[in-house]
Order: sequence, then C-alpha cells, then structure tokens
Amino acid sequence: MSLNCIIIDDEPLAINVIKNHISKISHLDIKASFNNAVEALEFMRSNTTDVIFLDIDMPVLDGLSFLKTLEKKPAVIITTAHEEFAVKGYELDVFDYLIKPIPFPRFLKAIDKLKRMRQNSSKENEHLFIKIGKKKMKKIYLNDIILVESLKDYIRVITHHGKYVVHQTLSSFTDDLPPRKFLRIHRSYTISIDKVEALEGNSVEINGSLYVIGRSYLNEAKIKILNFR
Repeated sequence: MSLNCIIIDDEPLAINVIKNHISKISHLDIKASFNNAVEALEFMRSNTTDVIFLDIDMPVLDGLSFLKTLEKKPAVIITTAHEEFAVKGYELDVFDYLIKPIPFPRFLKAIDKLKRMRQNSSKENEHLFIKIGKKKMKKIYLNDIILVESLKDYIRVITHHGKYVVHQTLSSFTDDLPPRKFLRIHRSYTISIDKVEALEGNSVEINGSLYVIGRSYLNEAKIKILNFR
C-alpha cells in the first residue's frame, strides 16, 4: 500500500532531509514539495494526498493556519524546530510531531505507526453480508465475529452484537473468510484467531468457554494460534 505524500517547508535543507528519509521507505511516494503553504493548497485541490510533512514557521501562511483551512485532512506530520507548538498541533489532530533535526529512526517510527493505523482501519471496515430469513441481508463486520458453529445445513454466526442463524454450510462460509484471521478447528467450529483467550491441551478458550480442536486440525491450529500477530 503506497502512500502519496507532499512536503511543505520554506527551508530547502529541511526538504532535502525529509526527501532523503522518504527515499529509504518503499511505501512512501513523494508527489511534490513546496516552500509555501499557498502553493500546496492549489496542488491539493486536484491531487490525492495521504500524508503531509508540514513545517509551522513559514511566511505568507504558517503551518497551523494552513491546517485550519483544510476541510478534509490527510495524515499530517509536523516537522519543526519549535517544540512549543506541539499542543496546538495535536489540538488540530496532527498525526505526529517531529522536532528538527529529524533523525531517521524517529521518522521511521512515525511512518510505521501511520502504516499500522491505516491497516487497522482497513481491517475494521471489512465486512460481509449474511442472509437472515427470506429477504433480509445483514452486514457483519469481520472484527465482530467471535465464532461460527455448524448446525448441519445451517450455521450460527456468533458476534459481539448477536447470534445469527444462516442457511449455509460451515465449509462454504469459512471459505469466504480471510484465512489469516479465521481458522477451522473442528468439523463444527471456525474461530476468529484473535478472540482466543487461552490454549489448553486440545481446546481453546473463547469468551470463557472451551471449544475442542479436532484431532486432524490440532497441529495447524496450534501453530496459527501461537504465531498469530
């Protein structure tokens, strides 16, 4: 997942430092750099920007005033020599605040944090629709699914918000789930791996209840559960 970014800074040396840091990170794609915020505003009206590296102390339009003009903010990482503006920056929902001169490890930490946040946000929005009754299609977010239980020709989908009986086999439903996150542990159960609270012998504990892992599933289940990140 590549992130489009721009730099806004009136110091050429500072721009070069950030460009050099960006060149070391494969998923950052620098689209433009500006020595004033007014030109950046013009660029943003017709271009997609995921990340802004923004200086504060600039002529014509300072960084904080620039932020106040944005109706829809991308992730903003302040890059400044002035620590005293940190509180004001965070009040304007900046993502991070880097103090010049910016060492690469600190820059990388900010980008890694941003990447994790975007990945988590994406996962939270993943969903599918299940058919309840004859006509109703119910949206289920994958992060809400705790367990799916087989009821012969039906399944019971157990979520944080309720239980839903669906006319579908466990095998076909499991095939529609991302294998990194979900695991078939028994002919009767598919579980959300991150909901496992404990592993005990040939059972997993989820929501305070134990579920047996079938013998043919045991080795793979233990490996995936213990190595899940």
